[in-house]
Amino acid sequence: MRGATRAAGGRAGQLWPRPPAPGPGPPPLLLLLAVLLGGAGAQYSSDLCSWKGSGLTHEAHRKEVEQVYLRCSAGTVEWMYPTGALIVNLRPNTFSPSRNLTLCIKPLRGSSGANIYLEKTGELKLLVRDGDLGPGQAPCFGFEQGGLFVEATPQQDISRRTTGFQYELTSRRTGPDLHALLAPCRPCSHTEVLLAVCTSDFVVRGSIQKVTHEPERQESAIHLNVSRLYRQKSRVFRPAPEGEGGGWRGRVSTLLECGVRPGHGEFLFTGHMHFGEAWLGCAPRFKDFQRMYRDAEERGLNPCEMALQLGRHTLHAAPQGSSQGLPDRLIGDAVTCQLSYYIFFKKEMSIGSKLPCRKMPLCSFHTVF
Repeated sequence: MRGATRAAGGRAGQLWPRPPAPGPGPPPLLLLLAVLLGGAGAQYSSDLCSWKGSGLTHEAHRKEVEQVYLRCSAGTVEWMYPTGALIVNLRPNTFSPSRNLTLCIKPLRGSSGANIYLEKTGELKLLVRDGDLGPGQAPCFGFEQGGLFVEATPQQDISRRTTGFQYELTSRRTGPDLHALLAPCRPCSHTEVLLAVCTSDFVVRGSIQKVTHEPERQESAIHLNVSRLYRQKSRVFRPAPEGEGGGWRGRVSTLLECGVRPGHGEFLFTGHMHFGEAWLGCAPRFKDFQRMYRDAEERGLNPCEMALQLGRHTLHAAPQGSSQGLPDRLIGDAVTCQLSYYIFFKKEMSIGSKLPCRKMPLCSFHTVF
């Protein structure tokens, strides 16, 4: 078992009596009850983010429940020859983890051999059924306490099967984040657009080159020509090859059901990285965004301090103590918030909502009361 050691205290796993005849295994709630009453073996990953194990360490006629402890914001779980069940305990790698967490899981290609449940206070909610990989977009849900319960399904042979999935555990609870996770096809409100500019993993201005569809993954890929790169967390957008007019090129994903089609003109594209891929968040027309920001600025409701130069249509954050624009070499990381939280008043948001911002020394911050 790579990167894991068995906890001290004898044989790992809560043993389940041998069934009288071949057939379906015990219900998942009974397996979970066995853990609560009798305990289970514990496995600790050496890198705290990922775990890989095998059901071949168990005796074939016994049902065992293993507990896996991971303390990380993202990682992978791979369970070869699954038998019995796993309880995967997830915690973020922070000193004071937020109580409001969002967990996303994405089955690995070819994953089979087990059902995946969300376990909370003894209750189980089916998330991924064995063999049902669903669309490429990973399901996300609130994750306050509990863990993932992975139950092996009965098999007629001993052919190799692997149940595997990636996970992401974040404390995102802002408007544009929830919009992207829960209603990706709905247009963003003005409030969500303004917050997306402050909190997204990428913010760019550009046009749509083409849209391609991947029905097998239930996804659409939007290929972009980017004229302004305000921020990107990963190298999603790269300089265009020589002779193609400069700027940057890149692609972002969205759900096929959204029915995205190429549109004329320039847009402001925002979004987040999701399992290593860029996913589209809010994407208003750039001229509409200018109007939104100007209106919010006049009323003192802009969530982060930005300068909008109408002549060059350049959006960036203003450095501390200055109203001048940042040089282009700093634009990539400029549009962000300096303080640890802000209070934003608008009818779409709860009064006095505290929303996290990234700490950056480059930009000033606007608090509204």
